[in-house]
Amino acid sequence: MTVRPSSLVASFLLGSLAALSCVTSTPAQTAKPLNEVYQPEAKRLIAAALDDPDGYANLTYLCDHIGKRISGSEPLGRAITWSADLMRRDGLEHVTIQKVMVPHWVRGHESGSITTPVTKPLHMLGLGMSVGTPAAGIDAEIVVVRNFDELKKLGKTGVQGKIVVFNAPYEGYGKTVMYRVVGASEAAKLGAVAMLVRSITPLALQLPHTGTLEYEKDAPKIPAAAISLEDAMMLARLTSEGAPVKVHLQMDAHMEADAESGNVMGEIVGSEKPEEVVVLGGHIDSWDVGQGAQDDGSGIMATLEAVNLIKRLGLKPKRTIRIVFWVNEENGGTGGEAYRKALGEKVGNQVAAIEMDGGAEAPVGYGYGSPGSRRATPNGPAAAPELSDAEQHSLDLLKQVGILLEPLGAGTIRPGGGGSDIEPLMMAGVPGLGEMTNAAHYFDWHHTEADTIDKVDPVEFRKNVASLAVMTYILADMPERLAGHAGPGTEE
Repeated sequence: MTVRPSSLVASFLLGSLAALSCVTSTPAQTAKPLNEVYQPEAKRLIAAALDDPDGYANLTYLCDHIGKRISGSEPLGRAITWSADLMRRDGLEHVTIQKVMVPHWVRGHESGSITTPVTKPLHMLGLGMSVGTPAAGIDAEIVVVRNFDELKKLGKTGVQGKIVVFNAPYEGYGKTVMYRVVGASEAAKLGAVAMLVRSITPLALQLPHTGTLEYEKDAPKIPAAAISLEDAMMLARLTSEGAPVKVHLQMDAHMEADAESGNVMGEIVGSEKPEEVVVLGGHIDSWDVGQGAQDDGSGIMATLEAVNLIKRLGLKPKRTIRIVFWVNEENGGTGGEAYRKALGEKVGNQVAAIEMDGGAEAPVGYGYGSPGSRRATPNGPAAAPELSDAEQHSLDLLKQVGILLEPLGAGTIRPGGGGSDIEPLMMAGVPGLGEMTNAAHYFDWHHTEADTIDKVDPVEFRKNVASLAVMTYILADMPERLAGHAGPGTEE
């Protein structure tokens, strides 16, 4: 999972335009609440999911036999081929690998250490898309700041020729991640030669967390890496003593030519309205550390198993259900963009998009991202958007589905949601849903060597499968559409 702040302003503007452009007709009313209409199917799907071993077995194979899957890598290619074969074996229709060109960033050898006033290796991981250092590395004095305001107060006089260390306390992923994403450029504008950032996590276990950065066009590109919480706090203590603190940083990180990759797709074709599509999935790529188990192997395997259960139980939704394993979510987002682009004007046939990219801990519900809005960070604080009457009606319908998910503890339905891969769809007017979990430990593990299969509890995984199966089936079968591109709750 990654966060890209560059589209914030444009997204809010587009969201306002989308709200203004919606048709103002009154949504049709269902004869009975959805929780009454679909109670039998929901019970069957939940029972089947909680007794299902296949999804977790597939996730285990992905993690142990393929492992980490960074964009452009050979393991990612194997994961894509294996996933397509898995969908065919499961009997899905129209299984396709949609060609996508992805960036190919290579980490290479890297290391960091304190050289003055003590000598100590740093627990570090270079940030994705970072440039490397000169071959001999960089030796420089550091300055430690807690936020961007402290950096600005130092000015060029205090930063020029130094390594900036952001020691920002964790205040939630969505807020604190900004130091990782844009910290290098902000430091470079003042003449810094490199940037180190305290890992974006609440847990201190000498475990660095990688993740992508974004270089701004008007700033030099400088090497950037994440360090453990303990190391960041030690650097802060040393600098507070008043004597110079120096660090050696060496990184071979570099970009290679874009590589051919792909989104993996399969379908259950709708029985009455096959042209209308409910799309769901997660991202098949991961970082080049750990196994990509929670982020986001759990997402792609849980969504696939949810679709498989609908098929195995013989349920025939009116609309098409399409499963997509998007590629390149972590360091580019080209998979989600390619999927949206390929739809062209037919994007209006995407009646809803569901993304699971917050790990497979205990499910708690869904965030509903109204059309034209930017997605909220999965498992982050709830956004509080103003809803139109049509959007409120859609939220009420989703809450009826939520009643059916209460036995799983997944009945919360709130405004504000989505995901990185479905954000291009949401910006085009497609309602987006982000599956939410309690995120008890997700940010302890993700983007680290610890993101391994043993962190995924089989029972919690199956509850996520159950929740996804119920939500997906009902959205694909219910009489109304959610407020979206074709109008608020109307059918074409």
